[in-house]
Amino acid sequence: MKIISYNVNGLRSALGKGFLQWLQGENPDVLCLQEIKVSQQDFDPVPFRNLGYETYIFPAEKKGYSGVAIFTKLHPDDVIGGINHPLYDREGRNLRIDAGELSILCTYFPSGTTGDERQAVKMEYLDYFFEYIAALRNKRPYLLIAGDFNICHREIDIHNPKENANTSGFKPEERAWMEKFFQSGFIDTFRYFNPQPHAYSWWSFRANARQKNKGWRIDYIAATQNLQNRLVSACMQQHVVHSDHCPVVCEIK
Repeated sequence: MKIISYNVNGLRSALGKGFLQWLQGENPDVLCLQEIKVSQQDFDPVPFRNLGYETYIFPAEKKGYSGVAIFTKLHPDDVIGGINHPLYDREGRNLRIDAGELSILCTYFPSGTTGDERQAVKMEYLDYFFEYIAALRNKRPYLLIAGDFNICHREIDIHNPKENANTSGFKPEERAWMEKFFQSGFIDTFRYFNPQPHAYSWWSFRANARQKNKGWRIDYIAATQNLQNRLVSACMQQHVVHSDHCPVVCEIK
């Protein structure tokens, strides 16, 4: 089973850049999207249904902002929007499907790059999300969390760690949270298969950052430890350019 997570930075924008043709060629079983930036009334599911997908979206209340989606060829037993927190749910940050024993949570963590106020929101989100996931695992122990975490875990995950040591997305307290998260029983599926450096999933639009591969790895598919023997492969599709992010892929038995 192939799972892809992709921050598309606007679904309609990506559709204008060949996204549908890419999706048809890749044919994942489950596609988790972040920053869809489309409302329920403006979303057209037909092109995706024509490719065999059931489509579920959880948009933000604010127009043109945030929002997540899951397109799936699995028929879910349950679909859950949000994580029971009014602020984060209004911002359209989490959507989960349960299919048999497996749960897949699509997530889009807040960014703190706009200033101290949003950085504080981000840190509060991290605390809440950690507790939410711990409780969820008691009910749904086989869990994949796929999405844009807006944090680089380690120095290998960012092109210039020293310059960005106190930049949002690479702050010591954010990296410590990532370490705590993975140590709590999750596998970073990309790093499980790919220990090499210079592998990034997001690049600034400025200064030809993507062409120079001056990027950040902030997009992850995390799997609970009990799925380790079912992991087949993981990669990032850095050549795919519908967005400032690239797709991240994981295959499991």
